[in-house]
Amino acid sequence: MTEITVDWAQIETGLLQKMQAAGRDVMECQRVLAATGDNIVGELIRDADPFFEWSHYPDGDVYDRINHGQFYYHAHPKDAQREWDEHGHFHTFMRPRGMPDGITPLAIDGVVLPDGPNDALSHLVAISMDGFGLAQRLFTTNRWVTGEIWYDADSVVAMLDNFIIDHAKPSWPVNRWVSGMMVFYRPQIEQLIRARDLAVAAWQAKYPDRDVYEDRDLEVTSTIDIRVEDQMRAVNTELARRR
Repeated sequence: MTEITVDWAQIETGLLQKMQAAGRDVMECQRVLAATGDNIVGELIRDADPFFEWSHYPDGDVYDRINHGQFYYHAHPKDAQREWDEHGHFHTFMRPRGMPDGITPLAIDGVVLPDGPNDALSHLVAISMDGFGLAQRLFTTNRWVTGEIWYDADSVVAMLDNFIIDHAKPSWPVNRWVSGMMVFYRPQIEQLIRARDLAVAAWQAKYPDRDVYEDRDLEVTSTIDIRVEDQMRAVNTELARRR
């Protein structure tokens, strides 16, 4: 588990207000689905019968062609789930056309950049889901896990403002929920991305003869446990203190 500390007093009021609004969206999506006995995961994979481990859901991923955010959900077999107990997880990405101007990938030996102008996508963060379809963990991964093109932490953090899935297919509540989580947990996600780079650098120093970005022994690079209700309580408490 990565040591993440949020100093709530240091977060700008404007960001806290955005986090509060995003948290309300997240909880509203969960509420309306729960009203019919559904949840975020079940809503996304409801037409998947059977549900196959490793497959992307939905097929072809969810991609916003205007904002260029992307995500998919998948599950690992139980015997390949590290030490975690999860149903599966969301992987979120940003494609180049949605990145701020001036961002370029790192040059890594052996990695050839794709020819397509919008293909050098960056992984942002993953959201682990429990068996009840609730978010339980945020984590980042090494390059080989998703086959992403590698950008440094400052660049990835700069991409976060632009991530949104602003359409209704395949599920409006799921798209809204994933978009909301990226804002709701913004301080923690930033720290996880920076911790990712530190973990990769430490691994490279420990194993200088290995290709760190392709090393299967380094999969998860940073992780924290989360609970939506606790995050909302912390945001509301800090905003109330400032009134």
